[in-house]
Amino acid sequence: MIEEIRILIADDHAVVREGLRALIETEPGMTLVGEASDGEVAVRLYASLKPDVTLLDLMMPRKDGISAIREIKQIDPEARLLVLTSFAEDDQVFPAIKAGALGYILKDSSALRLLQAIRDVHAGESSLDPSVARKLIQELNRPPDLPPTPDPLSERELEVLGLVAEGLSNQEIADRLVISERTARNHVGNILAKLHLANRTQAALFAIQKGLHPPGRTQVPNGK
Repeated sequence: MIEEIRILIADDHAVVREGLRALIETEPGMTLVGEASDGEVAVRLYASLKPDVTLLDLMMPRKDGISAIREIKQIDPEARLLVLTSFAEDDQVFPAIKAGALGYILKDSSALRLLQAIRDVHAGESSLDPSVARKLIQELNRPPDLPPTPDPLSERELEVLGLVAEGLSNQEIADRLVISERTARNHVGNILAKLHLANRTQAALFAIQKGLHPPGRTQVPNGK
C-alpha cells in the first residue's frame, strides 16, 4: 500500500493553489489537507492539521514565507517544509534554508520534479533546484562566520556525515553501519547541533566542502 502524504500548501495566488490542488489530487498517495493564502494562515493551519509536507511560497502578505518557516519549526522542529517559489536570489535562498526548509524548488520546475521533491522531503531528504544547490555550495566555500565548535565530531559522527553527503537516508545509513535507524537519526541530530547547521542539506554541503566523503560517490543534494 502506498503511504499517504498529507500536504498543506501556502501561496497568495489562487491560480497557483488551484494548479497545485489539481496536481496533488490526481497523484496516488498524496492528499491535500489545507490551503493558506498568507503566512499567518499557514502557521495556524500547520498547528491544527500537522501535515506531512508543507509547500510554501516566500512572498506572501501578512507574514512572509521565511517568517512562517521559522514559526512552524518552533511549533514542530521535525516539520518537513518545501519552498516553492519564483525567486532564486541569495537573499531568499539562504535565509529559507537556514530557517529550516528541507527543499527549495522553483515554480518553473516540471510537475514530475515537484512531485518527487514532495516525496523526498516527506522522506526527510533534501530536494533543491540545481541552481539553488550551486548557490549553497558557493556560499559554503566562503569562510564560515561561526567559530569552530568546542565539541568536535566523534569518529562515528564523521562517518555518518560522510554518508549524509552520499545522499543516504537515516535507514540507509543504519543499514550501512549495522546500527538502528534511531541511532543513525540521533547521530545526524548531534552532527547538526555541533556544527550549528539547520538540516541535512547544510550537513551534506559542509561534508563536501571539508572533503568528508568517499571520492566519486558524493551526490550534490538537488533531489533524486
